[in-house]
Amino acid sequence: MLLVHARVGISKIHGFGLIAQEFIPKGTVTWKLVPGFDRLFTEEELQSFPPSVQAQVHHYGHYDPELNRYVLCSDDARFTNHANEPTELSYGDYSVAARDIQPGEEITCDYGDFAHRFGEG
Repeated sequence: MLLVHARVGISKIHGFGLIAQEFIPKGTVTWKLVPGFDRLFTEEELQSFPPSVQAQVHHYGHYDPELNRYVLCSDDARFTNHANEPTELSYGDYSVAARDIQPGEEITCDYGDFAHRFGEG
C-alpha cells in the first residue's frame, strides 16, 4: 500500500512509472505490504489462473520467498520502475525514501535488491 501521494504517469525510464505528487523526505516509509489490500498468491493459486492473468502477476508483481507468495500491489505502486540509483530502498515488507524526492519526480527501486535479499543474484 502506497503511504505517500503518488500516481502513475509517463516515465523517462520506461513507459509508465510511479510519480511523486508531494515532497517526500528521506527516510519516509513510502510503501508497506498490507495483506488484504495488496494481493498475495501461492504458486498453486497463480497456476490456477488463465495464462494472461499469470503474465500480469509476473509483470506487475514479484515473488517473496520469505512469504512463499507472489505479491501484487493493488495500487499504483506496481508501476515502480528499476533504477541503478533508486529513490527508494526496499526492506522486504516496506520501502523508504533513499533521499528527498521532489514532486513530479519518479519513485524508483533497485530490482536487484529483491534478488540479493532473496539469494537469486
